[in-house]
Amino acid sequence: MRGKVPFRMRILAALTPEVDWDSITPDQVIEIREAQERKRRSVLGGLITGRPDRGARIATYALDLPGRRLNVRVYRPERGGSALPLIVAFHGGGFITGVPDQDDWLLSHLAANCPAVVASVDYRLAPEHPVPAPVEDAYDAVPCLAEQTDEWGADATRIALLGASAGASLAALTAIKAARLGLPVRTQVLINPQLDWTDRTFRYPSFTENADSPTASPANCRAVQRIALPESFDARAISPLQSENIAGLAPTLIQAAGLDPLEDQAPAYADRLRQAGVEVTLTRYPEATHAFLSMPGLVPAARPARAEILAHLRSHLLERSGAPAR
Repeated sequence: MRGKVPFRMRILAALTPEVDWDSITPDQVIEIREAQERKRRSVLGGLITGRPDRGARIATYALDLPGRRLNVRVYRPERGGSALPLIVAFHGGGFITGVPDQDDWLLSHLAANCPAVVASVDYRLAPEHPVPAPVEDAYDAVPCLAEQTDEWGADATRIALLGASAGASLAALTAIKAARLGLPVRTQVLINPQLDWTDRTFRYPSFTENADSPTASPANCRAVQRIALPESFDARAISPLQSENIAGLAPTLIQAAGLDPLEDQAPAYADRLRQAGVEVTLTRYPEATHAFLSMPGLVPAARPARAEILAHLRSHLLERSGAPAR
């Protein structure tokens, strides 16, 4: 391990039954997803995930896309406002688990304090909907959300993309496709990102050195690849690290977790972006585990990381029509 796991995280890991990810079946993944949802809604779950910011209103809306309907969780500042920036977010979970409300602590805070309208997409998951379904949802949802900004008092000319883990893949891929999708993306925020879905994932030094991490274990990462990606699917197609067209991307904040088996993908992508002339801020949180911003009650690094995200978004989103931010 590259660092020391936070005390509360160690206690929870010791009390949590281990999942046999190497032999897990698709049906068992769905059961785990349902169990995670029950745990998240329990008293203990609330202590782990943190309370939403009281300065934000939260509501769920239906988003009609071609051939399907998705939910989107929308966060707006309690005091209202008009022409606010739009932040589109994608939760983590390896494309097999996760829901938007696991990020209430972070996203409600951004909505209240940026201020901004934040829309978290409840994209489809495997095994019911394997890749590329989540990517297609991201590509279709963001332009659709941009078209509906008047409904929420948002400004379609100031868009940020944010994602954690597999959600960071969706944010990064959408940023790469932004010009084709007609999106005025001002910035992207990638939190403990998974940016390489090829077999190279298992060869980064962090994958071995952080093998004992209590979240996103190597066995979990292998199961995610097996269940979320069809055998015939070319994983390079959803791997931002493998993309050749990254010049001209919006300024990027990447937050790496020092105890994450996927950590080395963050600096690798930062290097690629810099080589392509993209403005990049890479911050490493040494005692953060994978998914740490969804577990502020367990990982102290979540608070400074959230503050950094807020400052980054304010600096890139609060300037409108050439006027300085107030």
